[in-house]
Amino acid sequence: MAARSVALGYRLGSKAVQVVPWRIGQAASRGLGRVAGRFGSDRRRLVERHVRRVRGAGLTGSDLRRAVDDVFASYANYWFQSLRLPAMDPDEIDAGFTEEGFDHVVEAQESGRGVILAMPHLGGWDWAGSWVSRVVGFPVAAVVEPLEPPELFEWFRDYRRSYGIEVIALGPEAGGEVQRALREGAVIALLSDRHVGGGGVEVEFFGEVTTLPAGPAILALRTGAALIPAATYIRRRGCHGVARPPIPAEREGRFREDVVRVTRALAAEFEDLIRAEPEQWHLLQPNWPSDHVGAGGPDEG
Repeated sequence: MAARSVALGYRLGSKAVQVVPWRIGQAASRGLGRVAGRFGSDRRRLVERHVRRVRGAGLTGSDLRRAVDDVFASYANYWFQSLRLPAMDPDEIDAGFTEEGFDHVVEAQESGRGVILAMPHLGGWDWAGSWVSRVVGFPVAAVVEPLEPPELFEWFRDYRRSYGIEVIALGPEAGGEVQRALREGAVIALLSDRHVGGGGVEVEFFGEVTTLPAGPAILALRTGAALIPAATYIRRRGCHGVARPPIPAEREGRFREDVVRVTRALAAEFEDLIRAEPEQWHLLQPNWPSDHVGAGGPDEG
């Protein structure tokens, strides 16, 4: 019963979001995000750590508070925009989307190589996925973490399908499902700036060693698909997508060494994409060893 209530709450919330005028809904979502960010001190401290990794340990006081507020406001705005997508037609989605570098995606897709879009949790990737699927016409499949309760995950799976994104649950079967989707011509979207299980690679990420998922590199090395770092930045009424040139992902030596090389190159690309608009980096979970122990890192001292 509780699981059904949660899913029902999201369903009703999405319907409400779709009828609110855009300007009012956007302002309200950002305001509510700022307010919500003032509660839950552990999560707020975590976001402070992430912000200071990107912008420097010298960010303190009111500047730090505003920067953290901006992250929570942006995250709430992401949900406002994403929950409206099923009610938008392709012309509306296209009108609200600008891009740079999409020719890299088109070239790789039309060559038959296949495309892997590796992205940080930055901005509004759902809008970009819907644009690629419903406007450009390339099928899109995204690997996402399962949610609890399962009924909520199934609701999100159906919801994203409604605006053109096939959802593949992260887990033991994900690798086979992703390769199946690639064979069928889908552009694969992988959120890859946080390691949540499976194989990982140690990288230096914003000046501190952590582990990022090895999946994007392994998939590119095994399939020959183009590994393209990408991000989508939220704008006033839409999004702006950026696709970087493909990372060289050819075999050069031992397979594990190649995986490490490609993953570290991807980490460097992520740093540049995140630094462009750090207030849109919606990473609200621990991502470095020091986040778990609460010591060390750039916000200490």
